[in-house]
Amino acid sequence: MSVTPILTRALRYGAFVAVAVAIGASVIGFVVAGIAGLAGGLMGAAIAFVFLGLTAVSMLVGGRVTKNDGTNPAFYAVVVGALFVKLVVFVVAALLLRSATWMNPTVFAIAAIVAVLGSLIADLIAFVRARVPYVSDVKLPGERHDDGAS
Repeated sequence: MSVTPILTRALRYGAFVAVAVAIGASVIGFVVAGIAGLAGGLMGAAIAFVFLGLTAVSMLVGGRVTKNDGTNPAFYAVVVGALFVKLVVFVVAALLLRSATWMNPTVFAIAAIVAVLGSLIADLIAFVRARVPYVSDVKLPGERHDDGAS
């Protein structure tokens, strides 16, 4: 069984959410706090998408490396490695952005939270709407069999 369709759909939906949050947060941030609010809204949406996208991408790469064998330790090595990269990037971003005067931290935080919640909802919708069979060796009525009979 491959989860690639679910993850690619989740990435696509997450990108739509990130763009919507970026537009909405930057406009509201600009009205509330000027250029600093605009920058905070854009950064909040961007960093949330990068972090959420890294998880799905790592699962796609792990699936490709292990030929969709979810029990292979290499799959978990790729996913956990991506989580470690996310942790390092988060710490570096927090250190760099804590004293940033060019963006509004309140708009940044609200945009990031809204983007994370929206992406989680997008992931849920992608999972619920997925049509991935979990049984692959069943012949349905009307299907052609290997012997050529229908």
